[in-house]
Amino acid sequence: MSEEIDLGEGFLDEEEGELFEHHRIVVDKKQSPVRIDKFLTDRLPNTTRNRVQDAIRDELVQVNEKAVKPNYKIHPDDVITVSLPEPPRDTEVVPENIPLNIVYEDEHLLVVNKPAGMVVHPAFNNWSGTLVNALTYHFQQLPEMKGNEGRPGLVHRIDKDTSGLLVIAKTELAMNSLAKQFFDHSIERTYYALVWGVPEQEKGTVDVFLGRSLKDRRVTTAFPDGDFGRNAVTHYEMLKDLRYVALIKCNLETGRTHQIRAHMKYIGHPIFNDATYGGDRVVKGTIFTKYKQFVDNCFKLIPRQALHAKSLGFIHPATKEFVQFESELPEDFTSVIDKWEHYLQYN
Repeated sequence: MSEEIDLGEGFLDEEEGELFEHHRIVVDKKQSPVRIDKFLTDRLPNTTRNRVQDAIRDELVQVNEKAVKPNYKIHPDDVITVSLPEPPRDTEVVPENIPLNIVYEDEHLLVVNKPAGMVVHPAFNNWSGTLVNALTYHFQQLPEMKGNEGRPGLVHRIDKDTSGLLVIAKTELAMNSLAKQFFDHSIERTYYALVWGVPEQEKGTVDVFLGRSLKDRRVTTAFPDGDFGRNAVTHYEMLKDLRYVALIKCNLETGRTHQIRAHMKYIGHPIFNDATYGGDRVVKGTIFTKYKQFVDNCFKLIPRQALHAKSLGFIHPATKEFVQFESELPEDFTSVIDKWEHYLQYN
């Protein structure tokens, strides 16, 4: 792996789930000089000095956009950015014979269509039944990225309850190339989402900083003043106006955790049945009991956020040609769209 891009950082920007946790700290004007490893150990939650020092050595800690040594002493107004790899579980990943829906495969990579409900890699409360458990059964010796051992083949991930396409690296060459493309934001990623309400403009761009909620770290929040979080850009286009909901296409320019879900909530169009971001209740429509019952029946059809990673395009690591892969909307998604179309015909 090339040193200048220890592309653990390829993970940093992938939609829906970063395999790193991010921190950005502006040192107070009154801060006295202190070693950066001590400062960060005291400042960051649930971390150790060894973990901080490892991150500094791997150049995952930068001060004013430059790598530093553990004994660097911080100065007032220093801007410190930290990307700490989430520590993988100590135990080996257990191979499990779980079927995979492989859209494409060659000697360097494969593209998988992940069903909703499948977690991408083992983590707290989900040590088995994941995509990685399946991958380690079907494929031997998948590469691992430095700083993310225990996650063979992964260069990005999507949420458990988001369906759709993921690319998996089978060789070091593929892992390095794909990780760099994710880091450079050159991967083409298109998602389909069913959202509450109909956007005023058929096409639009949401360009608003996103970061972990200060109240609940599991939730991503918009920071329109840009004083916290990281820049995030989502382009959307309406495909179907269904009066109270709309089918939209989203293209990611960046890829922050829960980016589409948080951006859609921010503009007042939360994703249909997204419990985390307020889409699991009636947001638009009538107050009649019959309508509420209809919506509840729709929620039963798609008991998850209505979000699907529909297409993925990138430069093939070996051929250097642009390749693109498409996936059909899953049955739960098409069923709920059909139900809304039927509702419009008769109401």
